Amino acid sequence: MQGLLQKESCTTQSLILPLHSPDKREQFLLDLSRGRIDLLKVKMQTRGRQVVVLVRLDLGGAPHRNPDDEEIPSPHLHVYREGFGDKWAIPIPANRFRDTTDLWTTLEDFWRFCNVTQSPHIERGLFT
Repeated sequence: MQGLLQKESCTTQSLILPLHSPDKREQFLLDLSRGRIDLLKVKMQTRGRQVVVLVRLDLGGAPHRNPDDEEIPSPHLHVYREGFGDKWAIPIPANRFRDTTDLWTTLEDFWRFCNVTQSPHIERGLFT
């Protein structure tokens, strides 16, 4: 996926950036948001077809209960699963996310995890 900065939607607490496949045939969205009260609560996600959550990273929130009743502590990662959408979470893969306490590093790791090959231009100050 590649970042495309022609259209951007931003409020004080969230950002939606369009992305596209290298051949530009598929469109995606990158959503970044943080809690209004608890600034350590962060959500990073990619969506396809406007509404299908492909990958979502939840930081600083509550644990997640999977459909099989297993509880996954925060931070955790939701990866699309056929028939379940984003209802399943897994622990953050330590070999893919270097330091989830550093939001900028985590954002870079999230881009890599989602195969974003051309990172959108985002000011680092928004993540400190």
